[in-house]
Amino acid sequence: MNILDKIIADKRNEVALKKKLIISNVLEKFPLFGLTTSSLVTALRTSKSGIIAEHKRRSPSKSVINQDLNVQDVAIGYEKAGVCGMSVLTDGKYFGGSLDDLILARASVKMPLLRKEFIIDEYQIIEAKAHGADVILLIAAVLTKDEIKRFSELAKSLGLEVLLEVHNLEELEKSIMPSLDMLGVNNRNLKTFEVSTYISKQLSEKIPTDFVKVSESGISSTEAIQDLKNYGYQGFLIGENFMRTDNPGKSASEFIKELTGK
Repeated sequence: MNILDKIIADKRNEVALKKKLIISNVLEKFPLFGLTTSSLVTALRTSKSGIIAEHKRRSPSKSVINQDLNVQDVAIGYEKAGVCGMSVLTDGKYFGGSLDDLILARASVKMPLLRKEFIIDEYQIIEAKAHGADVILLIAAVLTKDEIKRFSELAKSLGLEVLLEVHNLEELEKSIMPSLDMLGVNNRNLKTFEVSTYISKQLSEKIPTDFVKVSESGISSTEAIQDLKNYGYQGFLIGENFMRTDNPGKSASEFIKELTGK
């Protein structure tokens, strides 16, 4: 069993327990559930940088990244830096995140927030809306075509945007459908955790222009982003590059200034 299989097996048990503790009808009564969402798609299409900055404490591949920073300071720093949106890891066991991180980020900033999670059940989409998310992530590697359709259509009905993540052409071809907003190519192989932007370049011409193209993981230089822009990418998810520093907001600000020449 590889790490992705372990994460999904644990996630199924976690979600089953959560559904017993708080039913979805209760989630729909949470104050943040009725909040009008902000568009990450619009932010990416009108931005010169396209940066989606991530809050991530640790990962299975890198162990501890940064446990010392609170999510509010990180969120405020990112927003001041001028990022397009913020990705918030909510998986606890493998990434050290929680839904509390999403709530705290929502209370701190107005920019679009992506719930970064291994979504395997409709419940998690309602949960995302109830905790202040604007966007959800769906991972093609762990979902069937029918699940992608059902989950993305539910998200759209709740006013959430959908970023669908793929790792290869097979996943991309099964996933393209009107209920998606953004198609992300993860440069990290979720089975081996090796990283290369080659896969983003390889799949770029296969992604229809209707969707915002997002390149994810392993991006650590402005040169890499300028290169990927030549392939039509408008969004760039960066986490570890900023989170490894003592001040992710400052790091993001300096990165964006270098990228945009301002």
